[in-house]
Amino acid sequence: MKSKKNQPYQSSLSSKVNLLLGVNEVGSTNNTPRASININWIVLPEYQPRQYFDEEKLNSLAESIAKHGVIEPVIVRQIAPQKFELVAGGRRYFASKKANRTEIPIINLALNDSEAQEIALIENLNREDLNPIEETEGILRLLSIHLQQDKTEIVSLLYKIRNQSQKNLSRNVSPNSQILEIERIFQPLSMSWKSFVETRLPLLKLPEEILSALKNGKIEYTKAIAIAKVKEEIERKQLLELAIEEKLSLSQIKAKLKSIPSSNPAPREEIQQRWLDASKKLKSSKTWSKLDGDRTKQKKLERILSQLEKILEDLE
Repeated sequence: MKSKKNQPYQSSLSSKVNLLLGVNEVGSTNNTPRASININWIVLPEYQPRQYFDEEKLNSLAESIAKHGVIEPVIVRQIAPQKFELVAGGRRYFASKKANRTEIPIINLALNDSEAQEIALIENLNREDLNPIEETEGILRLLSIHLQQDKTEIVSLLYKIRNQSQKNLSRNVSPNSQILEIERIFQPLSMSWKSFVETRLPLLKLPEEILSALKNGKIEYTKAIAIAKVKEEIERKQLLELAIEEKLSLSQIKAKLKSIPSSNPAPREEIQQRWLDASKKLKSSKTWSKLDGDRTKQKKLERILSQLEKILEDLE
């Protein structure tokens, strides 16, 4: 896996990305003139790649800024007289606010909406401290910009090309143009698109309390996935709280999972037998006659069938 360091995302905005990362085309320090503006002239964009900032680190940066000022300018774009939208540099902006700075140094770039979003995403995807949820959301948004599809469509597309790619490999078929385009977008990032599908997209399906803890940097994603195996909500929340409060290691969490029945999947043979038993009941005309007129049970069965179809599709 590539390190994010020294891996700026290469796109049509490369020169502007180099500018915000502080290097020019040959990699030397950028000496672009900067201006300072009233910090209250800066407004936040509708979408921010960074949702969580470590409070301790933010306070430390605020103390440094109070003593020495802001060394590296934030990136903005002007959207009206005395109104600039923040593009990159959220930590510096919020720390400057904490330090009660009235002015902040800026680099003002001429960007349209898509360019501003892409640069914000690129800048953040190159940072080491981005949490997995922010990284996942950021990559999905980057794909959305390039492929001009919404998030739901992108997720569906990634699962589709994963399944298609597996079939092509088994048949020794070359990847199609769609897969090649996805690979091109992922090429400079810290993981492959296949790894993203397998290890990052499942995070979006985590229970809300685990997703919240992960977004707020309270727990690592490997621990989050392990805790999510507990099906009973009360038991899952208790284990999550314990893991956070006592800073349990992954091995300690796994040891506790063994004592929680709802976290351990049934053996394949048991699942298979249960399926056969359920199939016999579904074949019975008596069962279907009981469903007539019961819209609640019909809808519930329809949802279960949709989930089953999705599982079988993923296994193809």
